[in-house]
Amino acid sequence: MNKAELIDAMAGDAGISKAQAKSALDSFTSNVAGALSKGGRVSLVGFGAFSVSKRAARDGRNPQTGAVIKIKAKNVAKFKAGSDLDSKLN
Repeated sequence: MNKAELIDAMAGDAGISKAQAKSALDSFTSNVAGALSKGGRVSLVGFGAFSVSKRAARDGRNPQTGAVIKIKAKNVAKFKAGSDLDSKLN
């Protein structure tokens, strides 16, 4: 499912226009990104939790030449599925 399909589904389920559904989805994603950029965590009970994890600096290899390259440390977004979501997948 891509963003347009998700907006269509949200609009149909909630009985709202596609423009309103797009606005709601954009608000959700920007608020989650804002919370994560401040080092916070977003928890949706039953669905899952978004958090930030620190990835350490490491050595990698250029696949074409085999040369060692330095990969910088960085923060990455992480999602852990909640129990309700997990049970729907099995």
